[in-house]
Amino acid sequence: MDFIPKINKKDKVSVYKSLYIREELVNKVEKIAKDNNTSFNNVIISMIEACLEENEKNNK
Repeated sequence: MDFIPKINKKDKVSVYKSLYIREELVNKVEKIAKDNNTSFNNVIISMIEACLEENEKNNK
């Protein structure tokens, strides 16, 4: 199943963080972003949220 990023919500307070990401992963995320007409950042945030939601479901 292909990953589909969520629509970006701008009503939340955000903070700036820097990450070092392997070039291979950057290329894959950039492709997802391009294919979904969204930003690299939005894909990363969507992935983090999906993983956290899945983790919460599994820990209940």
